[in-house]
Amino acid sequence: MHCLCRHGLTCVRARPYSTISALSTAQRKTIYALSTPPGKAGVGVIRVSGPAALAVWSRLIKAKNRKQDFPVPWKFERCHIVHPEDGRVIDDALSVFFKAPKSFTSEDVLELHVHSGRAIIASVFSALATFPSCRPAEAGEFTRRAFLGGRLDLTEVEGLRDLIDAETEGQRRLALRAASGSVRNQYEQIRSDIIHCLALVEALIDFSEEDVEDGVYDQARGQARRLLANIEALLDDGHRGEIIRSGIKLAIFGPPNAGKSTLLNFLAKREAAIVTSVPGTTRDILELSLDIDGLPVIVADTAGLRKSEDLVESIGIERARAAVQQADISLCVLSLESAAAGLPQDMQDLVSADTYFLFNKNDLAVDTQQHTSKPNSWTVSLATGDGTETFMTGLSAALQKRFQFKGDDDNAPIITHARHRSHLTSAAQFLRAFIEAEDVIFGAEELRYAAKEIGKISGEIGVEDVLDSIFRNFCIGK
Repeated sequence: MHCLCRHGLTCVRARPYSTISALSTAQRKTIYALSTPPGKAGVGVIRVSGPAALAVWSRLIKAKNRKQDFPVPWKFERCHIVHPEDGRVIDDALSVFFKAPKSFTSEDVLELHVHSGRAIIASVFSALATFPSCRPAEAGEFTRRAFLGGRLDLTEVEGLRDLIDAETEGQRRLALRAASGSVRNQYEQIRSDIIHCLALVEALIDFSEEDVEDGVYDQARGQARRLLANIEALLDDGHRGEIIRSGIKLAIFGPPNAGKSTLLNFLAKREAAIVTSVPGTTRDILELSLDIDGLPVIVADTAGLRKSEDLVESIGIERARAAVQQADISLCVLSLESAAAGLPQDMQDLVSADTYFLFNKNDLAVDTQQHTSKPNSWTVSLATGDGTETFMTGLSAALQKRFQFKGDDDNAPIITHARHRSHLTSAAQFLRAFIEAEDVIFGAEELRYAAKEIGKISGEIGVEDVLDSIFRNFCIGK
């Protein structure tokens, strides 16, 4: 039986479950999951979303002094959660009902704020499992429903996932821009401008026998050139967005006994690497993640570079060279005792514009002035700590300058995922084809392709092939 309450909610008086036949997975459209991390805590939030959320509320929630048979939307209620089969109390909790479409998923949503203990969570799940139309959610299914319901576009979905995964302030700020819709707005402006170009060209095709203002095609080409320049500027960002999102790869390299592993221990503030005076102590790559003034940095300590007859050490040296070549930034550590002889010949090919220098052991050297004038270079004594504060300040400033990220919207990159770059690159190719096209009909088709590529970034165009890869990386309750 159903009745309509003053809040517009259809109250459900469910039939006994024994009279309801088993439903297939496709028919069980209401999902539930734990939305907070599992384990012991003060509060655990269980989220229920779908058409049966109200039925769950009516049978699972028992509130003191309740005067109505329906929840007041968007208002917390102190209640007892009871098992629908025998009425036993599971927990003293809070519940809140979000009436569609004003919810995260755009469906009816019920949230149960219970004490986060293993037995309590298991008992609530057991109670939810008795509802034939309910099933456990798949990974990312709540967010997927928000996308399908029009609450989020794909860039906001990715921003939300990145926001949850953010470990540094820089990652948080970058993800928040995407999650809040700022990135979507920029992509949609590009798409809107392409569609405007297309409208001009379509006018020439549809009204070719009528009076159409001269120069319309040239006007569309001029706008396309400006759009192409804008997209090329976005693509020419040094992959800053992807690097900040995934972490800046910094490889430490240099000759044996220069202080590379000591530097790693200094950065880690613990004994992460074994340090001895024996050359070849470090043989494999040792990585750790750091937060340097909000920027995520993945530091790799590598084997000392030298000629070696030892098979295992030789393998480590080859891996070290590969790590330096693949890194975003490299830091060459040299001992001031031997720095006067210059950079070893077998290391010179590893030095690039993104190589910084750290001259160690200034407590043992006499002349250190000749090395302090080099850009992005510092002199320290990792043994005594002298110069380390200046080094960290300088390294942070160099990274901020290199990746040009200060957190303001005008400076922040908008390309944060490889698929964004792929679609933008394709859109740029179609715009070039339109600019070069002599045939109006072919030119219009190139513009349609360009608009579709931009639309795929935000999900305005069919993108079923990328949905699974995006949503499966979410936790179950999100």
